Formats: sequence, C-alpha cells, structure tokens
Amino acid sequence: MAKEKPISSTTKRSYWRWSKTDFFPETSFQTLSSYKTALSQTCPRLSDRLLARSSSTDELVTLQKVSENPMQKCLTWWDLIWLGFGSVVGSGIFVITGQEAHNNAGPAIVLSYAISGLSALLSVFCYTEFAAEIPVAGGSFSYLRVELGDFVAFIAAGNILLEALVGAAGLGRSWSSYFASMIKNDSDFLRIKVDSLPVGFNLLDPLAVVVLLVANGIAMSGTKRTSWLNWIASLVSGAVIVFVIVFGFIHAKTSNLEPFFPYGVEGVFRAAAVVYWSYTGFDMVANMAEETKKPSRDIPIGLVGSMSGITVVYCLMALALTMMVKYTEIDVNAAYSVVFEQIGMNWAKYLVSICALKGMTTSLLVGSLGQARYTTQIARAHMIPPFFALIHPKTGTPVYATLLVTLISAIVALFSSLDVLSSVLSFSTLFIFMLIAVALLVRRYYVKDVTPKNDLVKFLICLFITIGSSIGVSALWNSNERGWLGYTTAGLLWFFGTLGMAFLSKQRVPKVWGVPLVPWLPSLSIVMNLFLIGSLGLTAILRFIICSAVMIVYYLLVGLHATYDVAHQNELSA
Repeated sequence: MAKEKPISSTTKRSYWRWSKTDFFPETSFQTLSSYKTALSQTCPRLSDRLLARSSSTDELVTLQKVSENPMQKCLTWWDLIWLGFGSVVGSGIFVITGQEAHNNAGPAIVLSYAISGLSALLSVFCYTEFAAEIPVAGGSFSYLRVELGDFVAFIAAGNILLEALVGAAGLGRSWSSYFASMIKNDSDFLRIKVDSLPVGFNLLDPLAVVVLLVANGIAMSGTKRTSWLNWIASLVSGAVIVFVIVFGFIHAKTSNLEPFFPYGVEGVFRAAAVVYWSYTGFDMVANMAEETKKPSRDIPIGLVGSMSGITVVYCLMALALTMMVKYTEIDVNAAYSVVFEQIGMNWAKYLVSICALKGMTTSLLVGSLGQARYTTQIARAHMIPPFFALIHPKTGTPVYATLLVTLISAIVALFSSLDVLSSVLSFSTLFIFMLIAVALLVRRYYVKDVTPKNDLVKFLICLFITIGSSIGVSALWNSNERGWLGYTTAGLLWFFGTLGMAFLSKQRVPKVWGVPLVPWLPSLSIVMNLFLIGSLGLTAILRFIICSAVMIVYYLLVGLHATYDVAHQNELSA
C-alpha cells in the first residue's frame, strides 16, 4: 500500500462517483458561456494543438496521475506470449485458410501466410521498441501522440477503437452462431427475430451479449486472473493445433501440392491481404505494457516470441491442409472439419469446433483488456472524459473504461448481423501499423530543438518519397497494371528514399530495445502495409473517411478544447 501514499489525497474520494466535474473538469466546460468562448477560439486553439507533441514523461508520469490509482504490475514475458497467442489465434485460421486456398492461392496459401506474417512481424518490431521505452496502457495512441502529435493520434486511435468495438461485437455474434450450429444445424437457432426492425438488425442475439458481459466481467476482475484463464484455454487450443498439424502430415500427399501456383502470384498476394487478419490482435497485447513487471525484457520476448511462433504455426497448418486434400476439394466454410471427415476421422471435427470456440473466447478476453486500456489512456489525455481513466483501487483495472466498451459492443452485438459487421473492413489496423513505422522513423531522426533544420528537411523529403512510392506500388497493383516500368520506377524511388534516410545522422538511440536495420525495416513495413491497404477496396477507404470525419467533428467540439485547457494548465503549473 506504500505505493499509493503520494496520491492519498485523491484516493480518499469514492471510486463510484459521477458528477459533472468528473466528466468535464476543464475550464471550457464549466458554464455555457465558457464553452461558447472556447468555440469562438477554435481556430487558434487548433493551430496550437494540431502538431503539438506529448513527451515520454507526460505519458509515463503526468497522465497516470489522472487515474488516481496505479495499475498492478503483474505480467511477465510468459504471460505476454500467451496473451499474444490467445489474442491472435482465433477462429480465423480455421475459416479463412480453406476459403483462400480454394479461391485464390491454392497450395501456395502457405506463402500467403508467410508474407502476411513477415508484414505483421515488422509491425511487431516497431511496436516493441515503443512499448519497451514508453510502457503505458495507451499503446499506439501514446506512441503516435509523442511522435506525430495530438491530432494524428486522436484520429488513428478513434478509428482503431471503433474497429475494436465492432470486432468484439462480431466475435460475440460469431460465438453465438458457432455454438448454435453445434446444437442444431441453424446458426440463428438462439436468436430472436423482430419483424418490426430492418433486415440486418432484426435478429436479436442475447447470447452474444451474455458472452461479452462475461468476458469483460472477467477482465474487470483482475489482469492476472484473466491472464491465467487465457493461458489454460490457450494450452487446450495449442494441443488441438498440434493434433491438426501432426495428423495432417501423417495423411499428407505431395501430389496435392501440384500445381503449386494455380492462380499465379497475384492470387498469393490477394490471399495474403485477406489472411493478414489472422495475425491482428498483438497490438492489444502492447497495451498491457503498463502492467508488465520488466518492460525492457518482457515486452520484446513476449511480442516478438509470440508472433514468430504464430507465423510458423499458421504456415504449418496451411501446408498440412493443402497436402491432405486437393485445393479444389477444400470446403470453403469448414475446411479442417470436412477434411478430417474425408479421411474417416469424423470425431476430429468436434476438436476443431472446440478450438474455434476457444479462439473466439480468448480473443474476447484479451481484446477486453486491450480495448479498456486504450480507452483509459485516451481519457487520461482528456480527449474523452477523464472519468473513464479511473483505476479501481482493489482490482487495479480500469472498471469504467471496461464498462464503456462493454456497453457499446454489447448493444452493437445485440442488434447487428454478421453481414453488417463484416462490411466494416479493417482499414484502420493497417493504417495504424503504417503510422507506427513512420513514427519510429521520426523518433530516430528528429528530436525537437536538437535536429538541425537542414537535416529535418532532408529527412522529410526522404520520408515523403518513401511513402509516395509505396502508395504508387499499391496503386499500380490494384489498377491491374503489370508492366515492369511503373514498378521499377516506384521501387527505385522507395529504395533511394530509404537510402537517403540511411545516410542521415540518427538523433536518438534506443535506451532499451531497438528495431534492427533502421531505416530499412520500418520502411519495408510502410510499403507492405500500404500495399495491403490498397487490396481492401474502395468501401474500406470510404468507411475510414466517413468515420474520421465524424471524429473530427467531435474533436473540434470537445476533444480540442479539453486538451488545450489541460496543456496550458500544465504549462502554468510548471
């Protein structure tokens, strides 16, 4: 309890409170008159905050005081590895693999997983350096806020949080569908149809709500308890995956691998853009850095170790599937269950079902932890009411933030069908992974008031060339342009842009753990993420633009004025 003495004056207040001051303590929101005055100063305030950058000290020390109580440092590298496994290895590997092997890649689906795994691993490297040096609950929000400023961080964080909430609702509906299908051959068996509601919102799913409430309730009860439950469940899943791989290779036929590229190289990349989503979720583990005992050691081992292992597991599972049966005979809906039936092991399909349900459950558990901590750091920065940043003194968890994400995701899950939810494509994840790579380059090559102006200009030119050429490669590929001239030009521009950065002096050396081969690996992460973004299509881009526009309106009406008041209040107190 000694750790809480420095903030004892604030912890005497009851945790269960909800006054106006708790939600809007900033001076701009004290009265209607003060809010009107703040709105009249929107333009100068926006100019002040648009590129304003936070600092590591603010994120690690100042903002954490808003929570009044500390989070409990209870996680080790072992916990992080299994949290990564539980978060990433969901039902996707069992569903997407068969679909993409049959429709796009054929036996070369193993290369699709390897390509996507490499892209994810590059992003993991960038996340790891930030998480080891800035071990806070906000993850990418805090990293972007420190290097790219408030506005970029808010837009990026808002989109990924929205996507996470919709993803949680989708997982809840999927869990319900899968469970219902095991009882009766009808995925809507446990849903309530309401004819007065529009199609897509007329099948109420109370089981999905219950699953979300249970998962988030466990997450609220304690981080270590959730980690233990995830570990136990992941052991079961790991055993099933080993079974699939071993028995898959026992019944494998090399003749099924021919032809290896039935849809050409294009099919491999199309499949890579889809199977990439089987790797998402590790960013939620990065949000657990504040609760890690030794971030400098545990985070690199936990994040890099789990993602490396998952990549190998995915490739082996994909290879086993395509060697067991010809790619043209793979069932696109339940590939692994059906393939075991085809070789006479009907009972094995139940193991696959258990593993898929477990994957969805642990993804919900770890997602609940990560989403709440993301929300906590955004609230600490006053971009949403700081009430949601409060940490419960007994559990050491952000109860209010967890309740917020639980309520929103439960409402969405109750009404929205999987078709509606699946239309919200994961543009934001790749976009943030790209921004993290950019932020890492900025961190290495630019330090305010230290970097010479000439070096800054050179760095920005090289960075824009690198990003521009990466966009060019993606645009060429998606326009079905296959001529060598365009790709050669874009590739050379990317190479020389990155080479130019390599010749510049680095302004900061990592104190704890650093990404190797900078600027090459972050630059490669940028081009791979932008390439995969281009594969998502126009709908995903429009969704991102619309959601960002709504968030900008909120930022101009609320977030901007709250952060402006806090920033200038801190300046006065300093």
